[in-house]
Amino acid sequence: MSDKPIVLFVCVHNAGRSQMAAGFMRTLSGGSVEVRSGGSEPGNQINPMAIAVMAEEGIDISQAVPQLMTTEQVRDSDVVITMGCGDSCPVFPGKRYEDWELTDPAGLSLDAVRPIRDEIKRRVTALLEEISATRSE
Repeated sequence: MSDKPIVLFVCVHNAGRSQMAAGFMRTLSGGSVEVRSGGSEPGNQINPMAIAVMAEEGIDISQAVPQLMTTEQVRDSDVVITMGCGDSCPVFPGKRYEDWELTDPAGLSLDAVRPIRDEIKRRVTALLEEISATRSE
């Protein structure tokens, strides 16, 4: 087990929202958080619009690969953020869970995906601040 907090981002296809969140958390935490992502029904590739809007932020998620979320990932994580995967995410007592209601960027234009990206960045920043405050107590 890592001495760093572990955050798992989960969405259905692990191709858009969770990958953007993972990209922001990796970058904004500067390595102080172990970041994982997965999907309940992983897609074949990362959403090209997600790659494009993250590139605008200077974050490259183009090499990411959609992964199946595993029970072990959930069990080993300190914080589990779900984004529309509903009841398919296993629940373990003592874990911090949040469900972020965010529009699925699949099939949307660049202009429609940017506000989703911006909201994810806002939430990841707030989560990182909370994790940092908790760790320093």
